[in-house]
Amino acid sequence: MRRRSLGREQALSLLFQVDVASLPLGYVVEINQLECNLPPEAWNFGVELARGTLEHLGEIDAVLNQLSGEWPVSRMASVDRAILRLAAYELLYCDDIPASVSINEAVELAKKYSTEESHKFVNGILGNLARQQRNREGS
Repeated sequence: MRRRSLGREQALSLLFQVDVASLPLGYVVEINQLECNLPPEAWNFGVELARGTLEHLGEIDAVLNQLSGEWPVSRMASVDRAILRLAAYELLYCDDIPASVSINEAVELAKKYSTEESHKFVNGILGNLARQQRNREGS
């Protein structure tokens, strides 16, 4: 598995733990680092993604709530919420990562860690976000 993909899996794990257990990221990072067998580049990338996602959580959730219609972030399954937040952070704030990569990685995470239908939900919301971003940049 590629290092960035491993990093995204780690970021998902960190974000999920922060969300579900209501723990501070620093504590979750410290605990996970003790058990981590990832290459340093993958670990650092994952922590960077988790940190950035949480720094922009209010804006990310507002965008996701707008795009998800009658299914607000607060009602989403925890793992789907973490996947969407992570990918939305990449789409909104990581100019060096192509949108197609962020979306594909999120869909793969949903296939691996969520329900049978979740990847379609994730793909739909992130596809709409990517289109919205392209329209803003084109204006």
